[in-house]
Amino acid sequence: MMGVIGERWLKIARKRFVVGLAALGILQIALICSVQAAGQVVILATTTSTQDSGLLDVVVPLFEKRTGYVVKTISVGTGQALALGGRGEADVVLVHAPEAEKKYVAEGTLINRRLVMHNDFIIVGPESDPARIRGLERASEALRKVAEKKAAFASRGDNSGTHQLERRLWKDGGLDPSGDWYLQSGQGMGQTLAIASEKRAYTLTDRGTYLALKRRLTLDILVERDKSLLNIYSVMEVNPARFPKVNAAGGKAFAYFMVSAEIQEVVKSFGVEKFGEPLFYPDAGKREEELGS
Repeated sequence: MMGVIGERWLKIARKRFVVGLAALGILQIALICSVQAAGQVVILATTTSTQDSGLLDVVVPLFEKRTGYVVKTISVGTGQALALGGRGEADVVLVHAPEAEKKYVAEGTLINRRLVMHNDFIIVGPESDPARIRGLERASEALRKVAEKKAAFASRGDNSGTHQLERRLWKDGGLDPSGDWYLQSGQGMGQTLAIASEKRAYTLTDRGTYLALKRRLTLDILVERDKSLLNIYSVMEVNPARFPKVNAAGGKAFAYFMVSAEIQEVVKSFGVEKFGEPLFYPDAGKREEELGS
């Protein structure tokens, strides 16, 4: 009797052991697949203008098709995008605030800064132009007149590249804007343009986003071509020596893709068919001193 019970117990134990091994095997396979999948995701931290202009809608699918990586795009203000990279929470950064970018490179959190493209900033506003800034050559002078008139001005207010330039232009004019006329949206470029259009306010915007959204807006270009309004975009990898968990290979692949001949041709022609002019100009291999001259 005891022998029969012992034999049955042994069979049950063996079955449980086999089931346990199978479960462990499935868990191991799931973990391996998870690790492999994580290795295929590239986290891109970028400014809202690359998204709002539609450029990423062209570039990202091309990159995914060519490489097999899947891009997770985090589109925020440049200050936030740089901070994400600086904390190792992204694999690659595409932004437009040269002075801020150089600080991150100097501290070693971001590496291999390369110029990708440029366009320019413009000051737009209502056709009625209450501050009479249309055609002024200097952007800082235009903002001074807006402040003197206390005409409505919509600011990004988000430490983006656009907001950083705006603050610099106010400072150049000896001004620190405040009051009911100075509206801080805390939003991306597209949303801020919509607010400016609704409030009949002035704002500073990159040309690419303005052209992409122009049909929805009641805003005219009033000030342009000032050298201080040059808008340079660069790509940087997050330093794997500082953040070992980043997808270094994926970040590098995306950075190289952005300066490749194929994508530089995409940049060169992007917007021409729809707007009659490119929204960006390719800059791979150039130095900053060569731009805007």
